[in-house]
Formats: sequence, structure tokens, C-alpha cells
Amino acid sequence: ANFGLKDVMEMVRQVAPLNSQALILGETGVGKEVIANAIHYSSPRYDEAFIKVNCGAIPENLVESEFFGHRKGAFTGADTARTGLFEVANGGTLFLDELGELDKSMQVKLLRFLESGEVRRVGENEPFKVDVRIVCATNRDLQEMVNDGTFREDLVFRVNTFEIHLPPLRERRDDIPELAWHLIARHLKRESVPKSILAPETI
Repeated sequence: ANFGLKDVMEMVRQVAPLNSQALILGETGVGKEVIANAIHYSSPRYDEAFIKVNCGAIPENLVESEFFGHRKGAFTGADTARTGLFEVANGGTLFLDELGELDKSMQVKLLRFLESGEVRRVGENEPFKVDVRIVCATNRDLQEMVNDGTFREDLVFRVNTFEIHLPPLRERRDDIPELAWHLIARHLKRESVPKSILAPETI
């Protein structure tokens, strides 16, 4: 179902205190990162790390090292050890944006983490536990990808404990004044602005 901003914020209020995964769905530019931020900063983890990863922006051969880290010399070019983003986010929230871009082998590794809470650095044998909440977002139709065989159904099931669908602004015109007031306040570095700042005919 499509929701207006108030419904979405109510869902954020419900999911934030839990430790469950959340999946934010919506077109590019609808504000999925804003919602992920809101979930993290309204949760008991608010003073821990909030790490954002764009799954589509990491070169395929480096995704595993980026996520889980590697030991020095684990592969050609690994001149130093690297701490993975799961480890950096320990105690906090890891926001995986554009989840639909993950290749099949990384989908398996993400699933393994969600089942065990353990990560293993590239080049090391011993896994170790991290305490990370995963929030995902995508503009892709994951069910369609499952049908095509490009996305694992068990991973969709895992990340989709709590689904928040963000409709595009054209479908929630009633939210535009609220958004405008919010953006003006943010620009002026204020908590809020009087509603009269917008001329009545613009609303």
C-alpha cells in the first residue's frame, strides 16, 4: 500500500525501537536515505555509527573486501589490512542502499551474516561477531528479480521484516507544504518556521 508522509513516520516510530531489519522501497529520489536516517536516530543505537553503502557504486571485485574487510596480502593490491564496513558499523546501523545491485555471491554472504551475526575478513579463516542493524533500500522490484533468478528469495524474506513503501511526491501532493516548511527550516538552521512563511496561494 502507498502511504503519505504521516503514515511513513508512524511506521518509522514503530520500527525504530526494534532491532529488526527494515526494507525501504521507492523510486530514486523519494527520500529513502532520509527514512533510514530517521530509523537509526530514533532507535536505541542513535549514538552509534550510521554507515551508508551504495551497493551499486562499489566495483564488483571489491564488494566483499569493502563489506567485510581483508587482511594484508589477502589479494593482489591488498598492501594494508582493511576494516570492513560491517565492523565499522558495529553497535550501530548499516544502511545498504540499492540492495538490488548486489551480485549473487554477495547476496549469499549477506544472508549468512543475517543468519549468524558473523563476518569473516577476506583472507582469514576465523569469523567474528558484530552487532549491526541492517536497513536496506531499493528502487528495484525484488520479487520480479526473484522470478528472474537474479535475487535470492530467502534474502528478500530476511531483509523484509518490516517494509516501508515510499510513494513518489506526485502521488502525495498533500505532503508538499510539510516538506517545503521542513526544507526552509533546515536551510535557515531552525527547528521549525511559521506556516505563514509560504503564501497561501502556493499551498
